Amino acid sequence: MTRTRARIRAVDPVMHRRRAFAVTALAALALTACGSEEPASQGERGKSAVAAPTRDDAAFVKMLDEVARECPPPGTKRQSPAAPEGEAPTAPVEAPPGATAETPPGGAVEPVAPTAGPEVELDAHDWCAGVQHEQRVAEAVLQLKKPDPAQVRKTLNGLGYTDGRIHGLKQSGATTKFVVDLRDKGGRLCLDGTANGELTEVDACSAPADGPFNIANIHRRS
Repeated sequence: MTRTRARIRAVDPVMHRRRAFAVTALAALALTACGSEEPASQGERGKSAVAAPTRDDAAFVKMLDEVARECPPPGTKRQSPAAPEGEAPTAPVEAPPGATAETPPGGAVEPVAPTAGPEVELDAHDWCAGVQHEQRVAEAVLQLKKPDPAQVRKTLNGLGYTDGRIHGLKQSGATTKFVVDLRDKGGRLCLDGTANGELTEVDACSAPADGPFNIANIHRRS
């Protein structure tokens, strides 16, 4: 086996100390420079991490756009809060000449158009998108034999609804309740759902367009 020997050269002790001092000083300056730049670089990375959307956020927004691809653009006003989207409001029907007006059984009166809630607060885009979300969520959750919170969350995640958008997920008896925040581009859309294995109900609801999502502030369909 070939052995390698270190080559050592004799040096003047005084010159050696001077060189060692110079090297130490240069090393100290380099460390000082690195130390002064490090916090700034960390700060910049922190800013970029906060500003940049996460992969889950991007996937969520992409899913919203895909679900609402056939809907009117955000901000489009609905024609009539009382009429389904795309249909003209129904005009009152007048009795023909000579006919006798009869009072409806039980003294029933014509329904009054809603003045609050998703029927009047959601624009045409959110109203249309809400119908699509209602259907896809209801169909998926209905497949669960025992829709406990864990299974419902897993199902919603599988559809693209991220944990940060799922609120109020809890079980009461055999029924699991949940609310999904679907606000995007200034919209107010949310979903209000319940499931018990036999019956699944998912309705569009409305929430304030700005600020953190709060279940206490949502307006449910009456």
